[in-house]
Amino acid sequence: MVATGTPQQGFLSPFEIAPPAGAEDWQRLYPYYYLFSEPRRQFEEGKFWFFDGMHNPEPIFPFDAIMTESWWVALNMFTTRFYVIPPALGMDQRVVNGYLYISPNSISDPDVIAQRAELFLKRAGHYYGNWDEIYDNWVVKAEDCIGRLKELELHDLPEVEPEEKVFAHTGVGASFELLANYNRLIENMQEMACYHFEMLGLGYAAYLTFRDFSQKAFPGISDQTIAKMVAGIDILFFRPDDEVRKLARLAIELGVADLVKRETDPDAALAAIAASPRGSEWMDAFEAAKDPWFWFSTGPGYSHEHRAWMDDLRLPFNAMRGYIEKLEAGESIERPLAAIRAESEQVFAEYRDLLDSDDERRAFTEMRDLAKTVYPFVENHNFYVEHWHHSIFWNRVRELGAILERHGFLEDSEDVFYLHRFELHGALYDLCTGWATSTPARGPSYWPDEVRERKRIMEKLRAWSPPPGLGVAPDVVTEPFTVMLFGVTTDTVRRWLGQDEAENELRGIAASKGVVEGLARVITSVAELDDVQTGEVLVCPITAPSWAPVFGRITAAVSDIGGIMSHAAIVSREYGLPAVVGTGFGTKRIRTGQRVRVDGDTGVVTVLE
Repeated sequence: MVATGTPQQGFLSPFEIAPPAGAEDWQRLYPYYYLFSEPRRQFEEGKFWFFDGMHNPEPIFPFDAIMTESWWVALNMFTTRFYVIPPALGMDQRVVNGYLYISPNSISDPDVIAQRAELFLKRAGHYYGNWDEIYDNWVVKAEDCIGRLKELELHDLPEVEPEEKVFAHTGVGASFELLANYNRLIENMQEMACYHFEMLGLGYAAYLTFRDFSQKAFPGISDQTIAKMVAGIDILFFRPDDEVRKLARLAIELGVADLVKRETDPDAALAAIAASPRGSEWMDAFEAAKDPWFWFSTGPGYSHEHRAWMDDLRLPFNAMRGYIEKLEAGESIERPLAAIRAESEQVFAEYRDLLDSDDERRAFTEMRDLAKTVYPFVENHNFYVEHWHHSIFWNRVRELGAILERHGFLEDSEDVFYLHRFELHGALYDLCTGWATSTPARGPSYWPDEVRERKRIMEKLRAWSPPPGLGVAPDVVTEPFTVMLFGVTTDTVRRWLGQDEAENELRGIAASKGVVEGLARVITSVAELDDVQTGEVLVCPITAPSWAPVFGRITAAVSDIGGIMSHAAIVSREYGLPAVVGTGFGTKRIRTGQRVRVDGDTGVVTVLE
């Protein structure tokens, strides 16, 4: 559980949630183990569950569940069985009306915690003591996994096997290869999920150790101030945006900037640049930047709907136009990295000097240095996993969808995502049996109607608003990942229960310091990013790393979801912008064009009009 003390007024029981009208059979889209069930009612109803709008703000497509199901095992395996993090027993998952809910488990028995701590210190100590070497090897493993994903062969079934295969005595045919490579595709996804969490929990643990020491040594110190002491690290998810800045500068240098500005369609812009006198030089630089840096998802990476820059060039080209205009106006387009680093060192030195003894100062410095050492992985893994790998993975699944479309199993290749991964294996097997026997497969008479019904159900689920919490409301939220990453705090729970509300105010987590007033721009999808104007306050459900170019033209950020270590919080600190995250209802209570005040020092957003 994540609570201590006596439970306050509770949320609805997950067993009291009614399905949306017309979607009464929504449970058919998901495996049995993902659902609340009567045999487990006493256990499940007695826990606190919160909606994971950070990673999955929309209903989960049946196939897309592979992402959440993979981290359900991998994250928890490393937490509970691999490193044996002393107070943690993982984070449970359930799906309600298509939406993902999470419930952290923790240990309160001090004797059990002490026993687990012995194992953790030895295992984690090995990783911390060899961090750089292990991290370098991690990169090799991740890139190898991505390479094998790219090279995987997913071919359609031939009319007859080619002679060369017969005379080579391979002993296996196209049906075996298709099914085997599908299995390898799934295994590749789950392998990367393991790499995802191999070092992530240790990265958070090091930061949390530094955070706990700081809070005890300096009562009242804010999470924002602690985070500032490890800020100013040039992490990888800024690299794609840096590549776009380079291309903007090069466009001016080579005389193709007007073509970038004139052509709003990226393909038209590329064609015009390629035909210009020095366009080939720019095109060479563009192609060099694309792989891998444009494998950058426009969302968290957990849904196939969030296409990468590689597949949809509008976002990087829109950002490039903005950078060109700033450069031509004589403005800087650099992130204030040097200033952020200088402030980080200054804040750290000021707090270190407040400590009474050399031993305390030494311990404080060592913990902060370890946090800075491990912190890059906490963010860099996102590019390798959720962006580079997952974007390619979704496209490989689309290849299977195209095969099923050609054989009449699907009306559109994108419909493949309405099948769960177990069902997709069954559809491919059905295809192979029909091919091998020359008997019509059942799939063409089954899946098109089934997918149409699932589409109808998904539309009903999209119109439903998931409650932020279910089950027993905690009196005090203490589980650190819940607070830091998801932004679910004691105050958050009170707001969800309708307490501590003011008519013209929203309260969230003070994520990046500063106070700004400006006109709000409310966006709820990446497709609306083009509407963001220079000087506006961005109000959104959550940001993704690929939105970084937008931070170059806004003055502050407000998000519904997220904690002190969410992407919106981190990016805002690195750009020196005020930010309030985890407001819960910002996109519902603020309208585009309203003047708002964002106070990143107190976590208050005030609607002034």
